[in-house]
Amino acid sequence: MERALRKLTGIVEADVNIATEKAQIRYDSNVLRISQIKQAIEKAGYKPLDLEMESKVDQEGEKREKDIKTLWNKFVISAIFTLPLLYIAMGHMVGAPLPVFLDPHPNALNFAITQLLLTIPVLVAGQKFYTVGFKALIRRNPNMDSLIAIGTSAAFLYGIYAIMEILNGNHHMVMELYFETAAVIITLILLGKYLEAVSKGKTSEAIKKLMGMQPKTALIFQDGQEMVIPIEEVEVGDIVIVKPGEKIPVDGTVVEGYTSVDESMLTGESIPVEKRKGDPVIGGSINKNGSIQFQTTKVGKDTALSQIIKLVEDAQGSKAPIAKMADIISGYFVPIVIGISILASVLWYFSGESAVFALTIFISVLVIACPCALGLATPTAIMVGTGKGAENGVLIKGGEALETAHKIETVVFDKTGTITEGKPRVTDIVTKNISEEELLMMAASAEKGSEHPLGEAIVRAHEERKLDLKKVDDFMSIPGRGIEVSIEGKKLLLGNKKLMVEKNISIGLEDESNRLANEGKTPMYVALNQELVGIIAVADVVKENSKKAIEKLHQMGIEVAMITGDNKLTANAIAKQVGIDIVLAEVLPEDKANEVKKLQGKGKKVAMVGDGVNDAPALAQADVGIAIGSGTDVAMESADIVLMRSDLVDVVTAIQLSKSTIRNIKQNLFWAFAYNTAGIPLAAGLVYLFGGPLLDPMFAAGAMALSSVSVVSNALRLRNFKPQL
Repeated sequence: MERALRKLTGIVEADVNIATEKAQIRYDSNVLRISQIKQAIEKAGYKPLDLEMESKVDQEGEKREKDIKTLWNKFVISAIFTLPLLYIAMGHMVGAPLPVFLDPHPNALNFAITQLLLTIPVLVAGQKFYTVGFKALIRRNPNMDSLIAIGTSAAFLYGIYAIMEILNGNHHMVMELYFETAAVIITLILLGKYLEAVSKGKTSEAIKKLMGMQPKTALIFQDGQEMVIPIEEVEVGDIVIVKPGEKIPVDGTVVEGYTSVDESMLTGESIPVEKRKGDPVIGGSINKNGSIQFQTTKVGKDTALSQIIKLVEDAQGSKAPIAKMADIISGYFVPIVIGISILASVLWYFSGESAVFALTIFISVLVIACPCALGLATPTAIMVGTGKGAENGVLIKGGEALETAHKIETVVFDKTGTITEGKPRVTDIVTKNISEEELLMMAASAEKGSEHPLGEAIVRAHEERKLDLKKVDDFMSIPGRGIEVSIEGKKLLLGNKKLMVEKNISIGLEDESNRLANEGKTPMYVALNQELVGIIAVADVVKENSKKAIEKLHQMGIEVAMITGDNKLTANAIAKQVGIDIVLAEVLPEDKANEVKKLQGKGKKVAMVGDGVNDAPALAQADVGIAIGSGTDVAMESADIVLMRSDLVDVVTAIQLSKSTIRNIKQNLFWAFAYNTAGIPLAAGLVYLFGGPLLDPMFAAGAMALSSVSVVSNALRLRNFKPQL
């Protein structure tokens, strides 16, 4: 195979490992496609299996359907043998007719052997309970399957003992057979597992929707012609054509055409987004009305959709701290239950009850106490909750973040790009012994290479006025303060008040500066050769929904803080507009995390909401870090929750979803605990002791199966979650 591959033009390296049955291939994607490599492997007489590249949604869907079908088939087989078994074992007690050869009185052995033969296929259908359950028991780590395995095995073995007694002439044992109990328990639990699997399939519907969004093929433009290729063969740099109504296959940048794109499934944003040349497009979104061509920037596992799917999958597989409590309890619970079942049956036996009565107690306790519902209580709710978040454009990275969010008492918002649009513009130019044009020209020349939003605003204002730029030397950025440059032999300083104070520059224009700051504008001081020559005021517009989101947080009893590097006057002006409680102004980027720490030091659970690189430490420090999706990869990496839209209303959605999910988990855990706590004394015969009924193991099995289904069904109610805004 190596030889066959190395003959292909474009192969850089090909190594085949016989032990692992894997080929590692490096190739030039401009010359060769994966389909050609696969053809070479097939020609060499081998079958290429590249499971990752096949449609994951198909694989997962097929596997789930296969599991559900297997459980259904096992249940059907069990039911086919259990129903006649139940009729034979119980029918004569209610006067139902039986053929003479099965009559327990003249033909006791036939009656017993027939029941044995009908029970064996049922036990085979439920063999997984025994293989898993007894293995766990041998390893001294008994689990839920161990309880079912011990209970039904005890019933079955007692039936074998009864047959041996009948063979020895003790025909009274014909009324003490226990085969139907073992069969009915297995059948009911298989039915419960089937219903549970169907319900659990519904809990991952969000993932299915996300996976189903990616088209299977792409129309690319290559060598002057259009060709349809499988999605996995699209390479970075390919030109992809998307027609109206089609799904965009991968991420890229528009190179030709104009359209609007529905990104609602990815961002929760219902209004289509306009796309023209130079705009980014996301794989999985739907092209509405225009035809476009775009150049691919990310394919396969790197696309935004793939990253979202991975993030949601990881979150759905994660555990919340509340689940660890259930795990610990389950760990002790099973051995304790086995102990209670043995103790209760022994006590009843020695109190004068029959062996059959003691066995009934033993099996009932084991079966009803099986903590399946306890094990399902948390993960099912987390699966539905994180999936529901993804549908609303709120990506929650794990169970811990989902749980902590409901305890949040203080939300700290970064100002620029979070509360505000993050695209400031120049509003006022105040000069002293210099013209406006000259001041703006010098400031723009100094800021030309800057990536700071305020600097960019000055450059944009300069471009709008179509002014010239001057040559700049010795550019030096002073973090949290401003910049220092040389222009035509003169030293220019541009920055905030702190910079002027540190450089011993006397600040004039105090009244103008205060007026601008009170209006929510950021005054940027410009000094030339140690003398203040003017102020350029830059304002950042508050986002449309910022005030609405903060009002809602207040209604929920949550305190709101704003953190910014801006001066106090500007910060207070913005805070007044949107209703902020705590203003943390003039905070250097590196001190943001310390400010969060101070709030935590007061015993508060703090969420930090930000979008920039300098927010990353604060996002990591907060109890819950929330990054807004328009922000940087670093911020999104440091965060626990990512908001796909740049809308602060989604912060409210995230907290509400957390509250709903945790409420659901607590309901599930309460009912699971309550069920087990109430069920064990009933099964142990405590009610019978005071003249009440004795719980039949078959009813115990039914109740146990029903408890698991009820917990999953309760978790599914989360699918009706709608943000209350």
